[in-house]
Amino acid sequence: MSATSAPPNPESQDEAITLYRLQACPYCERVVRVLDDLGLDYHSRFVEPMHSERDVVKRLVGARTVPAIVDENTGVAMAESANVVRYLESTYGDGEGGEN
Repeated sequence: MSATSAPPNPESQDEAITLYRLQACPYCERVVRVLDDLGLDYHSRFVEPMHSERDVVKRLVGARTVPAIVDENTGVAMAESANVVRYLESTYGDGEGGEN
C-alpha cells in the first residue's frame, strides 16, 4: 500500500477525509460503503470523468485513478479502492477488514 503526505485542504473544515470519486463508479461506491459502515464523516469531491483531466487527483496521490482519499487526521493520501479500504479498516476499524 503506497501513500503520500497530503497538503492541507481548506475546502474541508468539518470532515477530515476527502474522497475523490466518479459518479456511479463501483470502486468508489465500495469506499463510500466502508466510510459509512465505519461512521466516518467525509467530503465527496466528484472529479472529471476523463482520466487525462484528473490533475487534482494526480497532484494529491501521484496518479489519476479514483477512488482516492486524503486523510487530514493522518496526513495520508492514496488511491486504489483495495488499498483505501484496507487503510480505512486498519486505521478506523478493528483492523481485521476483509474483502467485500
